Amino acid sequence: MIQAGLKEISAALAEKKISAIELATLFLGRIEQLNPSLNAFITTDRDKTLAMARAADERRAKGERGPLLGIPLAHKDIFCTEGWLTTCGSKMLANFVSPYDAHVVSQFKAAGAVTLGKCNMDEFAMGSSNETSHFGPVKNPWDTSRVPGGSSGGSAAAVAACLTPAATGTDTGGSIRQPAALCGLTGLKPTYGVVSRYGMIAFASSLDQGGPMAKSAEDCALLLSGMAGFDERDSTSLQRKAEDYSRDLNKPLAGLRIGLPKEFFGAGMDDDVRAAVDAALDEYRKLGATTVEVSLPNSGLSVPAYYVIAPAEASSNLSRFDGVRYGHRAAVYGDLVDMYCKSRAGGFGEEVKRRILIGTYVLSHGYYDAYYLQAQKIRRLIATDFSEAFKKCDVIMGPTSPSVAFAFGAKGADPVQMYLADIYTIAVNLAGLPGMSIPCGFGNADMPVGLQIIGPWFAEAKMLNVAHQYQLVTDWHRRRPERGA
Repeated sequence: MIQAGLKEISAALAEKKISAIELATLFLGRIEQLNPSLNAFITTDRDKTLAMARAADERRAKGERGPLLGIPLAHKDIFCTEGWLTTCGSKMLANFVSPYDAHVVSQFKAAGAVTLGKCNMDEFAMGSSNETSHFGPVKNPWDTSRVPGGSSGGSAAAVAACLTPAATGTDTGGSIRQPAALCGLTGLKPTYGVVSRYGMIAFASSLDQGGPMAKSAEDCALLLSGMAGFDERDSTSLQRKAEDYSRDLNKPLAGLRIGLPKEFFGAGMDDDVRAAVDAALDEYRKLGATTVEVSLPNSGLSVPAYYVIAPAEASSNLSRFDGVRYGHRAAVYGDLVDMYCKSRAGGFGEEVKRRILIGTYVLSHGYYDAYYLQAQKIRRLIATDFSEAFKKCDVIMGPTSPSVAFAFGAKGADPVQMYLADIYTIAVNLAGLPGMSIPCGFGNADMPVGLQIIGPWFAEAKMLNVAHQYQLVTDWHRRRPERGA
């Protein structure tokens, strides 16, 4: 069961080959054994987990059925979870116990899924390597001297090492897809608005989106069907009919048109990544797909535009953490303003402070038009580029990350180099499109390489079909690091 997919686990539960309690106990044991060396989880609670598993078994004993009933999951520690620590990887929330569930968490609870714990992450989702967490960096299970990617690195490492069959993540500029690529698993960022942001601690509200991280596209389809849905508490949640995202998994790919942006295949991509991506594209051609060159002329502006818009929104969102109502408060202070200053200075890490300062600057009088407004105009141009490209193709493909996982500390001294780790993923968030990463081979030092698949708005089912057909004829997604064996 450790390496099984969700469909196989669900079948075993339905056939009573294993109980939800036995399954949860199995994964809790692996977490206790391996998490000290990986640091993928911030919080576990055996009693709470086993109580949920017991409830799932009782529901099944009464005749209830469901694909997620009794399935163990882990949540990125950005999702509020009632009665659990919800820290967002920050000292600011190190002691915060959430009084309510995020919409995503409540959806999975209603389906009978069992929470294994809360996964480590870059502080307030700000980072590409999981080195900014107040609780220490997450280690990549393939090589513990290397980063797992960020900000959903804890979720990615936990799935890769088989500490959990699947996990939730969030993606603001690539934070599901990039760690999925670096840890050798499948991760999906849905169209903006498909998954509710209610109870998901905000970083950049116009970019943040929750999504699934799992071993395969088939697993991600099952998870997305469970977590998507309209939520009136989120003003950006889209009122759409419920979808079965696994409905198209078995459609053949004959006639599929794959767009290859020339901007994604130029300088900047490492040779080992290029070789793996090219081999994956050859496999798609064997499956009946054709490739066509497309252009995203403004994609080169995505990183600077993102690092104006995202910090601006973070500056606003993080103003609520002031030491007054909840979160970290300085032990010693003079007046109210001094308390604000000392609480925020002591509660936030360096990367969060950097982005708050940038965001406050670009929103300030005299700079708003020059920076923030210009970045929003570029955002519109990027979305238009994608619209034009999709007139020539059904999906777009390219690398997820320009390199395989890098060593700890390799980019910490140069924030710009760290930001460029998301150069292929950020444009998707700016346009609000769905994007996913699937394993497509190994590069230098036998580290995983990810292939990115981008679709038009609401094309998740199509993308999952494209990914699943590739995974039927390759085994990259089945390979596990030594710790996942």
